[in-house]
Amino acid sequence: MKKPELLVTPHNIEAIELLAEAGADAFVVGEQRYGLRLAGEFGREEIKKAIEKAHSKEKKAYVAVNAIFHNDIANELDEYIAFIKEAGADAIIFGDPAVLMAVREVAPDMPLHWNTETTATNYFTCNYWGKRGAVRAVLARELSMDEMIDIKEHAEVAIEVQVHGMTCMFQSKRPLLGHYFEYQGKVMEIENRREAKNMLLYDKERGNKYPIFEDKNGTHIMSPNDICMIDELEEMVEAGIDSFKIDGILHSPEYLLEVTRLYRQAIDLCVEDSEQYEEVKEELLEKIEELQPEHRPLDTGFFFKETVY
Repeated sequence: MKKPELLVTPHNIEAIELLAEAGADAFVVGEQRYGLRLAGEFGREEIKKAIEKAHSKEKKAYVAVNAIFHNDIANELDEYIAFIKEAGADAIIFGDPAVLMAVREVAPDMPLHWNTETTATNYFTCNYWGKRGAVRAVLARELSMDEMIDIKEHAEVAIEVQVHGMTCMFQSKRPLLGHYFEYQGKVMEIENRREAKNMLLYDKERGNKYPIFEDKNGTHIMSPNDICMIDELEEMVEAGIDSFKIDGILHSPEYLLEVTRLYRQAIDLCVEDSEQYEEVKEELLEKIEELQPEHRPLDTGFFFKETVY
């Protein structure tokens, strides 16, 4: 049975070595100008160092170029992708066809991972992008387990699934919080905005708290719960899902490190000793529950329920 890749989103270069030792197989890095909802900001020199660090540990590094591009930034893509190629990245994560066109022009051998966040909902679309150069499709978080397994069965590209972390529910290109603070005369004086910590929309009627994340791509309102599939990995492993992603956005490096360790244990047992996995999976879930911030309960996302668009 093939062991799926464990893909993690590090906060900084220093975290890469620790996460590699904890069991991560690959990392997503990038800078906000070109990448969407990154756990950490990596400038060009940091991207180079991150790739070098990952490769020194015999791990892979993927660069996110999946932001929403207007003409000014789209015209920079040839130069940026040439830089990524020179830096030695193992793949580029993209959603916009402008990236595909730039890669064909300046880095035709660069592997591409298609990731549009929400529109990878059937294997026809995954295979469409596969025929145009993508080697992997990142499935939408709104799919059920059965739908994901069906897509994997018919896909002509590798399949990546997020198994842990937040889901983005809303995005605006406008910095909505920034404008609100400006209106109040509190520009950049709000500590939790500056550090992106515990900015929450509170839904009193439902008792939910929705984390808010702002970057150069605008305002992102996240799900009130974290996906956690550590005790439900068997079917996806048996189906041959190629990559399991842990998204560390708005979580601490310490949290991400410990969660990576636990998922590494779960994946290894699931592949090598399924009976022992069955025995310990509830314990692994309990350990993650102990790590969770109070306002971030765990659930299984849409894995076991139908999404209504």
